[in-house]
Amino acid sequence: MTIHLPDASGRLRAYKPRREPLALTSGTPFTSRTVFSAAHVVADPYADVSPDSPAAVDWDATLAFRRHLWSHGLGVAEAMDTAQRGMGLDWAGAAELIRRSAAEAKAVGGRIACGVGTDQLAAGSLEEIRKAYEEQLAVVEEAGAQAILMASRALAATAKGPEDYLEIYGHLLRQAAEPVVLHWLGPMFDPALEGYWGSSDLDAATDVFLEVIAAHPDKVDGVKISLLDAQREIDLRRRLPQGVRCYTGDDFNYPELIAGDAQGFSHALLGIFDPLGPLAAEAVRVLDTGDVKGFRELLDPTVELSRHLFQAPTRFYKTGVVFLAWLAGHQEHFTMVGGLQSARSLPHFAKAYELADGLGLFPNPELAEARMKTLLSLYGVAQ
Repeated sequence: MTIHLPDASGRLRAYKPRREPLALTSGTPFTSRTVFSAAHVVADPYADVSPDSPAAVDWDATLAFRRHLWSHGLGVAEAMDTAQRGMGLDWAGAAELIRRSAAEAKAVGGRIACGVGTDQLAAGSLEEIRKAYEEQLAVVEEAGAQAILMASRALAATAKGPEDYLEIYGHLLRQAAEPVVLHWLGPMFDPALEGYWGSSDLDAATDVFLEVIAAHPDKVDGVKISLLDAQREIDLRRRLPQGVRCYTGDDFNYPELIAGDAQGFSHALLGIFDPLGPLAAEAVRVLDTGDVKGFRELLDPTVELSRHLFQAPTRFYKTGVVFLAWLAGHQEHFTMVGGLQSARSLPHFAKAYELADGLGLFPNPELAEARMKTLLSLYGVAQ
């Protein structure tokens, strides 16, 4: 059996799908790395909403996907900036997601950390930004989840210089009940965050970021770096205070960063570990044994798929993530919050299907093939 897939030039080519999935099972908890997947939400396809309406979420399917990730030992990074917010899910929806997912995590023994931002505001004074952060921090802490202090579009627009970042983050860290994760999201993920930490010079911005941490090392569990620059992440993690972890958010270079070197390694908080969940978990368990070569042999082949999904405009990576979740049978439709299923092209979907199938990511390859053919038919591609 073959399926005819369009390439970037519009020509069709025959592809023979894989018949057997990669054999993966759930297993013991990780011992060498802390690993989070920034999980997607499942839209309610029957809701009568527009892209401008508040998101309609299928809560049963959304929580079922989180149980899938937890069953393989992964933590869930919830209500994150690029995974759910900023393009479709507003603060009211994110707050409900946090409460529901945190309760589910408690019920099944899963690990969860939740994003804290300021998306109640389009803009505001420093005082209003601080209060917006505080409101979200309170929701996360009341839910019993770890907090991830995310970058703020409002703060990026309002801050006059590094001192404003030092003031806002210092205030939040002083009042946080437990150590938090600080997230530095680069402009390749969100152009509105250009110049974060008070400078477009990344060396200067890094110095401010480290100054925030150095002033409150007991309140920082770790930092998540999403700059898609492996060497910069390595240089930064070597400058972190003792006990502060580096969580890679680099969806282009994660195998080498997680494997690490003689001077250290990165933990992980990655969007690509949504579709790669079981395979990523297997790789980390191999790494737990000290087998770096085996870890790389499992995870290195996934980088081509990740770089494809996260290609520019990088912020639309979630379209490919949800597409693969549909093909894999984790949801019954390919509908997205905000109508973002339209954010990538048919050739992009075709390549994502081929790469994911080649990795054996689909538990039921025949279902994935049938659903891919359904999508192709909607675009007028006859098989």
